[in-house]
Amino acid sequence: MQTYLVGGAVRDNLLGLAVKDRDWVVVGAKPEELTDQGYRQVGQDFPVFLHPETKEEYALARTERKTGHGYKGFDFDASASVTLEEDLMRRDLTINAMAQDDSGTIIDPYGGQRDLEHRILRHVSDAFIEDPLRVLRVARFAARFAHLGFQVAEETIQVMQSIATSGELQHLVPERVWQELERALISKTPSEFIRVLSDCSALPVILPEVENLFGVPQPEKYHPEIDTGVHILLCLAQARKRSDDSAVIYATLVHDVGKGVTDPEIWPSHVGHESAGLELLGAIESRLPVPKEHAALARLVCEHHTKMHRVKALRPSTVLKLLETLDAFRRPERLDKFLLACEADARGRTGLEDCDYPQRDYLTAILNAASGIDNKSVIANSKGGPKEAIANARLRVVTDSIETIRHE
Repeated sequence: MQTYLVGGAVRDNLLGLAVKDRDWVVVGAKPEELTDQGYRQVGQDFPVFLHPETKEEYALARTERKTGHGYKGFDFDASASVTLEEDLMRRDLTINAMAQDDSGTIIDPYGGQRDLEHRILRHVSDAFIEDPLRVLRVARFAARFAHLGFQVAEETIQVMQSIATSGELQHLVPERVWQELERALISKTPSEFIRVLSDCSALPVILPEVENLFGVPQPEKYHPEIDTGVHILLCLAQARKRSDDSAVIYATLVHDVGKGVTDPEIWPSHVGHESAGLELLGAIESRLPVPKEHAALARLVCEHHTKMHRVKALRPSTVLKLLETLDAFRRPERLDKFLLACEADARGRTGLEDCDYPQRDYLTAILNAASGIDNKSVIANSKGGPKEAIANARLRVVTDSIETIRHE
């Protein structure tokens, strides 16, 4: 029985990155040999065990054979005769198919170190095509390591494209798709996830609402980048620069999906794209288990981002209504997230990445002023109902705040 450190821990150590989780492969062992040593079996689909002290995962070396569609469509062999090289061959990328023994020696049968050196994401073998989820995983690794100069090998893009066009992606479990998407959104370069999926023809299957934005023009006066899809990639970069909250970055990703259904007859104008986008968000939510808070924020940003951009021109009553719609008085943290996404939209334009966004401080100052009223005192001194009294008091403060700001 031999144990090897495998996968991401070996890769990240060679890259000089912090190693967060360590996974191990056990070769030449039977399940009872591990349980006799105090390991606790936790794997349901294949033999995985927790170390009795470190609680790190130890998996028996195994091979896999595709027998059906989707994540569950595999048979595996985890017998003691499976070799380390056979186990490494079933992995997705060469940079993830390396092992390290107790002496620190790297076992690298598929060229992972070479691909690390050349910053290449390359599939290990033809078995890659058997697991369609790997299309999303590779795109996520591209997003994770793009800042280090990694690119997906052309032959791997071609294999991913063949998977995307085969219909296999439709059999993915929605929860796994969302998991990969969310992890990609908080990667270093989330725009690379979208770009790679688009390049390999997977984006039309996973997020057609986003794919449809590429090639759709916007007014050059406001969007020097013109292409709406390019705008979204720029927005993602800006959102990730300012936040590691996946809800903010998801809202940024989908805020302009309504532009993908604009009648080409009125291009590059997109009147009504905000309301059109809401219906498309519903379509995404019907396919993927988007968390409630993510979905709510995305809808608010989709419907109100253009209003936010011109907030300084709005009447006090409209500003107050916007704050109430955002539930900003009860949940100021939601306003913060909304403003981050709107600012990413404003800065996600070629040449305007560092533009000022005074609208953020403007609305925040108004909220702070209106939140300062004493609700109990207002209600006690009012002849009307409590809701009306508070609304009127807030409107007076909003009006005064706007006047004060305009004269500063």
